[in-house]
Amino acid sequence: MSCELILGGARSGKSRLAEQRAAGSGAAVHVIVTAEALDAEMDARITRHQADRPAGWQVVEAPRQLAAALEATAAPDRCVVVDCLTLWLANLLDGAETLAPGEGAELLPMFARERAALLDLIPRLPGRVIFVANEVGLGLVPETPLGRLFRDEAGRVNQAVAALCERVVFVAAGLPLVLKDTPRP
Repeated sequence: MSCELILGGARSGKSRLAEQRAAGSGAAVHVIVTAEALDAEMDARITRHQADRPAGWQVVEAPRQLAAALEATAAPDRCVVVDCLTLWLANLLDGAETLAPGEGAELLPMFARERAALLDLIPRLPGRVIFVANEVGLGLVPETPLGRLFRDEAGRVNQAVAALCERVVFVAAGLPLVLKDTPRP
């Protein structure tokens, strides 16, 4: 298993880097996408990402059940790109507005179950997996409790996935900065 996390801000080039690394892997590429086209603007973004991908890549949609999609898709002869953990997290936080201030997302059954399933699965994945995620902790403190919960949980998910990956790269202005590169034994 080879696992990589590519972090960056919006329009930083993180998805493009993940696609380049997947294309250069020499393996069959599968992409697990987590976005949902809930409005015209998001539909346009999804269409743009689809147009940027090579035609032969297989695409799996998994807006919430990412661990199950990864388990079904990952294989020794494949490179799987997960784009992106941040949208997956946003989908899992549906219903978080009902939490009392200070309560954590672990009180949301779907969030707790899906996060635990993903983190348990990552060390057992065959083949190569490249996760893409937004780094949301570099900006201003969000005004709302829901915004702060999202920022906090995104940071926690990124830290947990980074700890399980051999390679972690931060992308800014299209330039990759390697944060972690631990070769497999």
